[in-house]
Amino acid sequence: MINYFSSNFKLGVLGGGQLGKMLLTETQKFDIYTSILDAAADAPCAQICNEFHLGSLMDFDTVYNFGKTVNLLTIEIEHVNIDALLKLEKEGLEIYPQPSVLQIIQHKGKQKDFFVENTIPTSPHKRFSSLEELKKETLKFPFVWKSAQFGYDGTGVKIVKNQHDLNSLTDTDCIIEELIPFKNELAVIVARNKNGELKTYPVVEMEFHPEANQVEYVICPARISDEVALKAKNIALKVAESFQHIGLLAVEMFQTDDDQILVNEVAPRTHNSGHYSIEASYTSQFEQHVRSILNLPLGNTDSKVAGIMVNLVGEEGFSGDVVYENMEEILKMDGVTPHIYGKKQTRPFRKMGHVTVVNNNIEKARQIAEKVKNTIRVISK
Repeated sequence: MINYFSSNFKLGVLGGGQLGKMLLTETQKFDIYTSILDAAADAPCAQICNEFHLGSLMDFDTVYNFGKTVNLLTIEIEHVNIDALLKLEKEGLEIYPQPSVLQIIQHKGKQKDFFVENTIPTSPHKRFSSLEELKKETLKFPFVWKSAQFGYDGTGVKIVKNQHDLNSLTDTDCIIEELIPFKNELAVIVARNKNGELKTYPVVEMEFHPEANQVEYVICPARISDEVALKAKNIALKVAESFQHIGLLAVEMFQTDDDQILVNEVAPRTHNSGHYSIEASYTSQFEQHVRSILNLPLGNTDSKVAGIMVNLVGEEGFSGDVVYENMEEILKMDGVTPHIYGKKQTRPFRKMGHVTVVNNNIEKARQIAEKVKNTIRVISK
């Protein structure tokens, strides 16, 4: 057994954003030496990791050379140079999730094809290499357009309602999907270690901002029937078994009007839909990520209490040095814990933090979450 704790072992993380910052809480708890690579000198992780390397996650040499300085490598964002990871893996470096898994997931076209090949229920899709190729297609409106790569937090996704909307699309490798009528957006986080031990977190429900296409609230447990919850968990487990990934896998799903479960997309890492777990679960998703990539026994994924996460995003009309207005007001509320990500500059809809609300009663928690949302403001000086 490798001694990871208070030792010379060095964990490398590609990405130094908020997910990395929350992961560092756990590596510090276990006293695991952690080295971060990020392109921004003021990344949230920069001041608090054991070692910080400045450089692009998409540059082959930067990623390869960073990989040579660590004993095991993981990610907090999937947009990384895969060729460098494949070479490092070939040379014997353990990388979780595996580069072969990242290669499929970081390209939405390959990801959707993978679902179809593995009989994972998902909406019908078509792949295109350019906007010109898409425009030649006989199109059935409305549909969902997704950039094949580098989309995140609502960017790279558009609902196309008519011919005119095509002009606002980026000329890039893309997919289009049938627009599915649904009543809920759900997510399940699955943890898997090298021994093949699997655990799922409870099904959560996600409420989205209508314009920004970003999650506003994550509600755990989801307010759905046991039957639908079981169906969602079983499909998430099937996805995990198909990928045979090591680490965390967040599986985002639609609950259709007739209670079918369709997989929308997956993320091979800690995820916005699991932030509630820091306060509400026996084992947070960040601790579970550390356990899974180091092949340690997986922790208890049950919730102690109902949890709701409220995303804190920059308000429209504000850009510049960030100010969190009415922070004291929300701290007076029962069961409320803010997490500030350490981004000094705000801009409209930028993810700046989140607030967790815990309560024994999910409806009460939801009311407090609404109050938090309407009280705190992320603005600029």
